[in-house]
Amino acid sequence: MNNLLKSYPVTASISIVTIFLFLCSSLRHWLYQSHAFDLGWFDQALYLISAGQAPIVSFGGFHILGDHAAIIFYPLALFYRIYPDVHWLFAIQAIALTIAAFPVYYLSLQSGLNRHQATTIVFSYLLYPLILNKSLFDFHPEVIALPGFLFAVLTARANQILVFCAAILLILSCKAVLSLTVASMGLWLIFFEKKRRCGTIALFAGLAWFIFSTQFIIPTFSGAEVAAVSRYGYLGSSVIEIIKNVFTKPYLVINKIFSLDTLEYLFFILLPIAWGLSPKYFSPLLSTIPMLLMNILSTASTQRNLVHQYSLPILPFLFIAVISTVASDKNWLKTRKNILIWSTISFILFGKIGYFWSTYLSSLDTQQAMTVAISKIGDTDAILTTGEIAPHLTHRPVVKLTFNGTESIKLNEFKYILLNQRHPGWNSSVEVINKLKARAEESRLFNLEYQQDNVYLFVKK
Repeated sequence: MNNLLKSYPVTASISIVTIFLFLCSSLRHWLYQSHAFDLGWFDQALYLISAGQAPIVSFGGFHILGDHAAIIFYPLALFYRIYPDVHWLFAIQAIALTIAAFPVYYLSLQSGLNRHQATTIVFSYLLYPLILNKSLFDFHPEVIALPGFLFAVLTARANQILVFCAAILLILSCKAVLSLTVASMGLWLIFFEKKRRCGTIALFAGLAWFIFSTQFIIPTFSGAEVAAVSRYGYLGSSVIEIIKNVFTKPYLVINKIFSLDTLEYLFFILLPIAWGLSPKYFSPLLSTIPMLLMNILSTASTQRNLVHQYSLPILPFLFIAVISTVASDKNWLKTRKNILIWSTISFILFGKIGYFWSTYLSSLDTQQAMTVAISKIGDTDAILTTGEIAPHLTHRPVVKLTFNGTESIKLNEFKYILLNQRHPGWNSSVEVINKLKARAEESRLFNLEYQQDNVYLFVKK
C-alpha cells in the first residue's frame, strides 16, 4: 500500500494522459480526419478475423500477414469479438503509449534515482511530442511494442528470463522490422549490460524472426517483397539485396547519412530530451541503429519526423540513455521545474494539438452530412468511398477507395457509392469525384439516396 501511494503521481498522470489521448484520437476520427491508410486497413482486418473470415484488406488486396507479419492482430481481434468498434484501437494505442511510463519509472528507480527524479523523467516521457502525435495518427501495432522494449530491459537487468522472453515475443508479434531492433538490443545487452543470456536470446530471436518473416511469411501472404522495399529502390529490389549493398556499396548511403535532412531529423528527436543526454551514456542507442538507418536512408520523408510511427522503436532507448545520464548526475538541467519547462516547450513546438483548431476542422462543414449518409448504409455490402470516410465503413469484406486512377472502376461491383465532392480526400481530386458522380447518375443501376452539402450517397437499385 505504501509503494502504491508513493507512485500515485505516476499512476494518476498515466491515467489522465491515457484518457486525453483516447479522447483526442476519437475526436479526430469523428471529424473525419482518420484514413483508410492505416486505420481502416487494420480495422477491416480485425473485423474480418473476429468474424471468422480471411483478413484480406480489400483496398490492399492481400492478407494482413502479408503487410508486416503482425501476428498480434489475432489476439487483438478478441476485442472485436466482444464488440466490433474502431475505438478499441484508439484505447489500445493510448494505453500502450502511456503504460510505457511505468517501466520508465521503475528503470529510473532501478538505476538508483529517487522517486522525485523518477517521476520527473516520467513526466518528460509523457510530454515527449511523439506520444501525442502518434496517438493522433490513426493506429499502428508497433505502439504495443513500445512498453515491450522497456519491460524487456527492466526484466533483463533484474535477470527475470521468462518475463524477458515474453516481452521479446510481444515485440516480434507487432511488426517484422522490429526484429532488427530486438537483435541490436541483444548486442547492447551482451556487450554493455553484461546480460549475456538475455542478450543472446534477443539477438538470435530477432535475427531468426527477421529472416523467417521477410523471406517466408510476408511473401507467402502478399505474393511480393516487403512493401517498404520500394522506399530503398536505389539500394536494391529486395531485402537481402538492400542489406548487402549497405555494406558493400557504402557510397550509396554516405550522402544520405551526412546530410542536412539527417541533421534536421536528429534535431527533432533529440531536442525534447537534450537536457538529459550525455555522449558518455549513449550505449543504449546501439539498439536504435537499424531503425535510425532505415529512417535516414528511406526516400519517404514521413520516416523522419515526430508525426508518424517510424521513430517509436528509438524512443525507449533514448529514455534509457536519459536515465543513465541523470543517475550519474551529468544532465545539464537539474531541477524538476526547468526540466518540465523544457519538456512543455518541446511539446508545444512539436506536438500537433494545434491541428484541432486548424487542419482537423477542414471538413467540419460536411461532418453532419457524412454522418447522416453513413447511417443509411447497410452493414456488410460493398462500398466505394473516399479514404477519409472509409475507416467509418470498414466492417465489411469490400471497401474500395476513390483514388486518382479509379475514375473507370466498375461501379456494378458496389451496393453503395458515397462521395464527398467538397472534400475529395488524400490522393484524390474534385475531378475524380465528379467523374464518379456523373457515372453513377448516368447509370441505370443506382439511385441517389441522399444529397447534402456536396455529399452524395448512391444505392444500387
